[in-house]
Amino acid sequence: MGLEEQLPAGVLLGTVEGLLGYMRKASLWPATFGLACCAIEMMTTGAPRYDAARFGMEVFRASPRQADLMIVAGRVSQKMAPVLRQIYDQMANPKWVLAMGVCASSGGMFNNYAVVQGVDHVVPVDMYLPGCPPRPEMLLDAFLKIHDQIQHSKLGAHKLALQNEQEAAALTAAPTIEMKGLLR
Repeated sequence: MGLEEQLPAGVLLGTVEGLLGYMRKASLWPATFGLACCAIEMMTTGAPRYDAARFGMEVFRASPRQADLMIVAGRVSQKMAPVLRQIYDQMANPKWVLAMGVCASSGGMFNNYAVVQGVDHVVPVDMYLPGCPPRPEMLLDAFLKIHDQIQHSKLGAHKLALQNEQEAAALTAAPTIEMKGLLR
């Protein structure tokens, strides 16, 4: 016999982290940063056929101060990288970044001096979305995965402990130049 049977009807049990996570995931406002052909697919996702409004994301914000999810759609040139970082820095915390398309994720087919080989060299990325260009259905799936990540994220002291653990793991990781496999 658990605690649930002892409580009267209409009583809901949960944690503050769970409640705040649910509210944060349901009010995610993306900032548009469309740089190439992936931006057309991102715009299509907000149209009535795919209807991103079902997930509380109907308003794509032009101001970084009103947004908490940056969708980097397309290739990032070396000249655009400082602008991207400035917009990211202007966003209020907590904030998340989605790298949309293979160009934003890894530079894509543009392996030259003018294109940043992965937006994660400029801003920390929370979700990578592959494809050239990715379909709107894939972007909706990435939204759902980011929602899940937000809902189950830690708060307060738990978050600080998790960040310290991730930072320690990142510092002990092998440099990219030493990795073997598909990289070289």
